[in-house]
Order: sequence, then structure tokens, then C-alpha cells
Amino acid sequence: MKRVLTAAALVPPVAYVVLWGPPWLFLLILATAALLCYYEYSGIAEQFGFGRPGTLGWVAGLALLFIPAEAMMLVLFVAVAALALSMRAGNLAHALPGAALLLMGVVYVFGSWRCAVFLRQVSPYWLFYALVITWIGDTGAYYAGRAFGRHKLASRVSPGKSWEGAVASVIASSIFGVVFLTRLVPTVPLSAAAVLSVVANIAGQLGDLAESAIKRGAGVKDSGSILPGHGGFLDRVDSTLFVLPVVYLYLRAFSANAIF
Repeated sequence: MKRVLTAAALVPPVAYVVLWGPPWLFLLILATAALLCYYEYSGIAEQFGFGRPGTLGWVAGLALLFIPAEAMMLVLFVAVAALALSMRAGNLAHALPGAALLLMGVVYVFGSWRCAVFLRQVSPYWLFYALVITWIGDTGAYYAGRAFGRHKLASRVSPGKSWEGAVASVIASSIFGVVFLTRLVPTVPLSAAAVLSVVANIAGQLGDLAESAIKRGAGVKDSGSILPGHGGFLDRVDSTLFVLPVVYLYLRAFSANAIF
């Protein structure tokens, strides 16, 4: 119950910021969320024994989030800079893994949140859809998994997840996605809304499992303890970080009204 209450409490402020909040407030909240995610990611990454991602990650991440430049060139610069700075490592066997952890964190966290900026530019409804569809799916998976879960989905990565919960998650997200998009973004055909919602949900579940795999490899249970019933903030948005790029790619590929 604590898990559901926490998620429900987040919906009203998120709805206001995404749908009606002024641009400065949206960007401030977005930057705060991204920095918090990267802080928790850095704590997990440190447990692998190659050092904590340094200041370059924070600076490069904010640049990737806000600077209107070609993202690929910025990522290339971060990769080169991370490799150059890695030569300062006391143990040179840690140089490449340390640089890789830094670069992965920048792309994984800040790159995904950058997609949120693009989605809101197209329509606040698209961003709201990408955020809420993961919460709907998580809730469906949680309750269906507790009631009917018998077959493990990925026991080595996340023993508590079941195939029954995963299917319920897809169904719940698809129903929400179809209703939401066909009513509030009527240019999206029903079939496209259904397919996108299924793909986005699967991406979100993969994002959840990916973060679980990272934590298990690091020997960490939660990314933090900021949210009751959820652990850390990154634990709450791990699915979202995979969904945002999927929705962005859909608009990039199929929406004539999307300007990037």
C-alpha cells in the first residue's frame, strides 16, 4: 500500500509541472530529477570497484540535457574526455572501466531525460503519456504478480517479478495508452496507440530489469531511500528512462508534426 500511495502522491505535482507548469519550472524539476538519478547511479557504480564517476559526468550530463547541440558530437567529446582523464587513475587497470561507467551514466541518465525535453516541445501530453504509462504498468504488475504470480520472469536478476505480472503490466499500460492517446492526441491512430503502448511497456520492463541487474552486480539492494516503498529515485524512474527514448523515436519516425 505504501508503494501505491507514494506513486499516487507524485501524480498531481508531476501533472502540473508537465502539463501546465512554466518552462523554467519544468526545466528546474527536470534537472533536479536528472541530477538525483545520476547521484544514485554514481553510488551504485562506485560499488564495482573502479571509482566513483567524477565531476566530468555532472558537467557533461547537464550539457547534454540543455545545450542545443548535436547530441552525438557531445557524447563523442565526453567519451574522449573521460578516456583522457582516466589516465590519472592510480591503478591503470581501472582506467577503461572507470571511463565506461562515467560515459554510460551520462547517456543512460541525462540522455534519456533529454528526450523528455523534446517530448514536451512537441506536446506536454506526449511527455505525460511517457511518464504515466510506466506507473500504470508497474501498478498492474505489482498487484497481478502478488495475486497470480507463479512463473519467474528473470529469477537471476529480479526474483520477485513474474510472467503473470509482466503480462498484466502490458495489458494495463495498453488500455491506458489507447484511451489517453486517442482522446488527447487524436492524430494518433488507434492501432498505432496500441502498438506504441505495448512497445513502450516492454521497454519499461526491460529498463526495470536492467537497473536491477546493475544493482545486483554491485551488491546493492536499492539505489537510495528517498521514496517510501520504492527505495531510491532511480528505482522509481528506471522504467521511464527506457520509455522516454522509445516514445521520442516513434515521434521522430512517424509524426509529421514533431520538430526536433
